[in-house]
Amino acid sequence: QVQFAESGGGLVQPGGSLRLSCVASGSIFRFLVMGWYRQAPGQERELVADITTGGPATYADSVKGRFTISRDNSKNTVSLQMNSLKPEDTAVYFCNTNPIRAGYDDWGQGTQVTVSS
Repeated sequence: QVQFAESGGGLVQPGGSLRLSCVASGSIFRFLVMGWYRQAPGQERELVADITTGGPATYADSVKGRFTISRDNSKNTVSLQMNSLKPEDTAVYFCNTNPIRAGYDDWGQGTQVTVSS
């Protein structure tokens, strides 16, 4: 199974920036479409961005133009640069495959992003 460890979250003011990082285990990483997900209290987990092994990326409408996803297959890492943050971006952020492969890929602990003045 592939496991993930997220880091980089924190407390920022509206309009601020954060860069999230995720390191994945296993040699299969380079073959997988990777995504960043987030879950706010009382809300379903949602996909905010994903990236193919070769680099093309897609974004949810709510973050398009503000977030940038990237990956380094040689290091088994995927990152999310988050700019112009809004209070509604407040959530726990996770990385995982897209689609989720239940039973194969574990969810990490996530990293908390809080956008507040």
